[in-house]
Amino acid sequence: MKNTQNPSTIQSLTLKPIGYAETDFKEKFGIPRQSGRAGLRARIVFYPEYAQEEAFRGLDGFSHVWLLFDFSKSHTQEFSATVRPPRLGGNERVGVFASRSPFRPNPIGLSCVKLLKIEKRQGAGTSLLVEGADLLDGTPILDVKPYLPHADCKEDALGGYATRVESYRLQVEFPEELLAKLDESKRVGLKECLADDPRPSYQDEPERIYSMRFAEFDVRFKVKDGVLTVVAMDEK
Repeated sequence: MKNTQNPSTIQSLTLKPIGYAETDFKEKFGIPRQSGRAGLRARIVFYPEYAQEEAFRGLDGFSHVWLLFDFSKSHTQEFSATVRPPRLGGNERVGVFASRSPFRPNPIGLSCVKLLKIEKRQGAGTSLLVEGADLLDGTPILDVKPYLPHADCKEDALGGYATRVESYRLQVEFPEELLAKLDESKRVGLKECLADDPRPSYQDEPERIYSMRFAEFDVRFKVKDGVLTVVAMDEK
């Protein structure tokens, strides 16, 4: 059947956030480049009209969920057909539709996270405790969908240019006296974030001190010869 709708008549599409993410990432710098790269917990909090227990009926049978969200800090008025992925050095351009850049025609993100618990908090309705989120604290959530292993996992899928850097990791040296300042449940996850190398790939200054905001701390580090060394960790 022929589609008689004229695309030119569709002026806009309004999306309404259903909730927001609570995470330890207070700034964009240092957020994992993809979901699942660091085992840190996050909470998806829903606005009252969506926090009804009935809306989550059956979700407890799934181990993972997809989060659709708004790249709320990356809105732009101008469309760019190409982007420069930082992991490729910042100079190589690829098409925006061949990337996961936050700078898109519609700033919609997609992340797969592990569902740890469906929480029913007194006076706050239902929320989701998840692991592996790559979201800034306060990120607007647009939708939640269950991950379907038989449909979403393609064993013969190709990863394109992204496979060139998928195994890239830094060795992390984190002094115990500094690491001890952080809640024990977050220590491994933070080290995984740092191992993923928060820096743009075109930055390689061994003596430069970088600063990453994580939870209530300012984590400062430097990188030399593939080794990231944490030099300070102060409360903000």
